[in-house]
Amino acid sequence: MFKKILVANRGEIALRVLRACREMGIRSVAVYSEADRIAPHVRYADEAYLLGGPLPADSYLRIDRILEVAKASGAEAIHPGYGFLAERPDFAKACEEAGIVFIGPNSRAMALLGSKTEARRTMVAAGVPVIPGMDRGCESVEEGLAFAESIGFPIMLKAAAGGGGKGMRAVSSSADFPAAFTNARAEALSAFGDDTVFIEKQIVGPRHIEFQILCDNYGSAVHLNERECSIQRRHQKLVEESPSAIMTPELRARMGGVAVKAALASGYTNAGTVEFLVDANRDFYFLEVNTRLQVEHPVTEMITGIDLVKAQFAVSAGEKLWLTQEDIPLNGSAIEARICAEDPYEGFFPSSGEVELLIEPAGPGVRMESGLREGQEVSLFYDPLVAKLIVWAETRDQAIARMRRALSEYEIYGIKTTIPFHELVMADEAFIAGDFDTGYIDTKKLDEVQKHPTLAMVAAVSGVLLAEMPATSGGRKGGNGNGGFAAGGRGRAQGVAPGGSPSDPWMAAVRSDMLRRWGNA
Repeated sequence: MFKKILVANRGEIALRVLRACREMGIRSVAVYSEADRIAPHVRYADEAYLLGGPLPADSYLRIDRILEVAKASGAEAIHPGYGFLAERPDFAKACEEAGIVFIGPNSRAMALLGSKTEARRTMVAAGVPVIPGMDRGCESVEEGLAFAESIGFPIMLKAAAGGGGKGMRAVSSSADFPAAFTNARAEALSAFGDDTVFIEKQIVGPRHIEFQILCDNYGSAVHLNERECSIQRRHQKLVEESPSAIMTPELRARMGGVAVKAALASGYTNAGTVEFLVDANRDFYFLEVNTRLQVEHPVTEMITGIDLVKAQFAVSAGEKLWLTQEDIPLNGSAIEARICAEDPYEGFFPSSGEVELLIEPAGPGVRMESGLREGQEVSLFYDPLVAKLIVWAETRDQAIARMRRALSEYEIYGIKTTIPFHELVMADEAFIAGDFDTGYIDTKKLDEVQKHPTLAMVAAVSGVLLAEMPATSGGRKGGNGNGGFAAGGRGRAQGVAPGGSPSDPWMAAVRSDMLRRWGNA
């Protein structure tokens, strides 16, 4: 096993990997930007080195600087986390050439699967079901329009080199195609340095289900069950859970078997995720392979008891896979809520500022993965994901109830977050029933918040409450001086926060409950 590992990332994922190092007695090296000098991962590691300025291009994307630090510190391996350089074949190759182990797939498999068109061709050759579409880049509007009309609208434009929803456009008609094509190419070039896009048939109302895989360097592979990721906005996942509400043992066996086949066909090594879309008939189609540890990996860890980061270490150190498919358990139900520094009541607009107060949930079955600390500045330089709240229980209904309890305990002052959005999802009848697809957020408009029973009560009494509550700075689950609901629901009054003593004791109790549960929603 390695004696020292460098973690080439920041935030909650850096802490996650650093903790695995400490448990295994492996010395750890953190890297950081000028914006992250007091970040938790910097203080937690055994050693920490400054990379450069706050911009990712000057710090966390500096392959040369990261390799310099690895050599200077004596790190034998680098874990890339997710985001930044995690899916860059040139980074994996640079590590290989420098004699430093890259904790992830080999650069050859990463390059193959990083190209969506190359991945499609590989999967078709292996007999993996794929969505009807192009197996190469689209050269022009005319070519794309002709192909789209041949398979029928609606279609999806996708960046060949991308992921995470960048360079992706849904197109419902030929009239919309030229502008969508131009915009998709421009976004793909900006995000990935490659403007190649291709076309796939759009699956209407799909579920997004992925399978965690683990492969050694000797041709063995297993899957660790599925995760449902259908609650997403602009193709960015917000809620993940396992098992999926639509899964049966038979479907799990078929999809898991195909996931393993896909991994072996591409020569994959280490941990990764094979993603599928599942239609209303329970037919499934290959979507892509994420060649890294996923944001939602704790969901799988909670239901299997398998530490995926430690498994990554072992595989990268040359150990053979110690698990067979029959060894993989499926125990209980787990749900993850991604906590982002965004205002869900203003179109998920990014939020920045100092974390003035932080109270994280705890208790039975609750796991926090957080990159926050009080006094820390949340900037706009990086991805808005600041924490992940994961719960486990014996059944899905119990897990939802536990998530609702945990969210009610979560207090963040100074920035706005997506906590209120998650509270609404967990209270929604369709989600509780497992009746949703990837269009969930589009059909559940955020203005529906006004129909929530608690908020209806708040709206009814808000005129009295707002008149009697003094102004202070900050608020629960968001701050910057914006307080609770103004009359009418979505509008806000400035400076509403805990304080004051209404003359009516019942009104005082209502106000206290409102602020405790919804403060700055």
